[in-house]
Amino acid sequence: MKRRSSAAIDGVDITPELLAIAQRKDVYRALHVADVARTGLPAETYDLCIHSLADEHLADLRPLYREAARVTRRGGLFVIVGFHPQFLMAGVPTHFDRAAGEPVTIRSYVHLFSDHVKAAHAAGWSLLEMEEGLVDEAWLRKKPKWDAYRGLPISFAMVWQTRAMLRA
Repeated sequence: MKRRSSAAIDGVDITPELLAIAQRKDVYRALHVADVARTGLPAETYDLCIHSLADEHLADLRPLYREAARVTRRGGLFVIVGFHPQFLMAGVPTHFDRAAGEPVTIRSYVHLFSDHVKAAHAAGWSLLEMEEGLVDEAWLRKKPKWDAYRGLPISFAMVWQTRAMLRA
């Protein structure tokens, strides 16, 4: 039995295929095909915005952070979870296998953490918290072929809040 979330959750993705997968989860109020830099969502609407595993596909981070600031209410949070830039620099781009087994590499851009900080600060965000994940034993139980990457950073998460709220 599916349980609908009590929160009003809206989703945005540039691909209808991923939105179709999201739709089956039955937790979203609305799903929109849109660019994360120009969502078309109403301004100052959300208490929390989350961007997950897509920043490395953006050539420029500034529009993402500006759009998140535009749609987030005063005092709201922006959480970004991403593929660690060091993993990309180690030669492991974002990739997947098509149903037929054909490997596909997705164009990725390396964004240093200073790039995130500059883009976020320019859009009015202040960093509250940051975590990084490593390829560890838990990863290797799921992906044993990744032993060559043991100890490398693979992911990051940052929590941002508007600077105006922090000064109040």
